[in-house]
Amino acid sequence: MTGAGVRDPGLQPERTRLAWRRTTLTATVVTVLAARSAFQDGEGAAGPVACALCVLVWLGLLAVAHRRIQELTGDPVDPPRLMVWAAAVGTLCAVGLAVCAAAVVF
Repeated sequence: MTGAGVRDPGLQPERTRLAWRRTTLTATVVTVLAARSAFQDGEGAAGPVACALCVLVWLGLLAVAHRRIQELTGDPVDPPRLMVWAAAVGTLCAVGLAVCAAAVVF
């Protein structure tokens, strides 16, 4: 095969690693902004508690992302599939982070 039919097996895992890194960077920015908002408003204990929950959810997302990035650095031709539990945890962490951040903002 030539031209468009040739597949480079190393590109898809690389793009996936970069996507996980972008996701963790975005989650980090959201967590930092939520923490800043929680401690600037000074509305009692609700802000710091929501901030602590944001940080816990963020750490969970970082753990899942780090594990997946490490899995993708192995065999570029046939990387392991994302486990269902890891996808579920990553999704729950992303949704939880959005909810915590919204609670801090509003």
